[in-house]
Amino acid sequence: PLPVVGVPVPLRYLDGMDSLLSIVQMPAGVPVATVSIGGARNAGLLAVRILAASDEGLAARMREFQQQLADTARAKDAALAERTRTLTE
Repeated sequence: PLPVVGVPVPLRYLDGMDSLLSIVQMPAGVPVATVSIGGARNAGLLAVRILAASDEGLAARMREFQQQLADTARAKDAALAERTRTLTE
């Protein structure tokens, strides 16, 4: 059996809480990984991590993607630090 990743969808009412609760209340024996409401991107990344456990090529691409995310976060942090520094001078 394949792993199941539940992605709660924000709908018109309850902002996705109903979707989230229906996913996390699965009966015993029906395991479901759950990501955040509207978290389809993270669901995809979780699926890649699961598959990468047995595929070194995919694991290497995932590590590269994670490094790119880290580099982007550091660049944004540096830009924000520079902007706040100029505001306080």
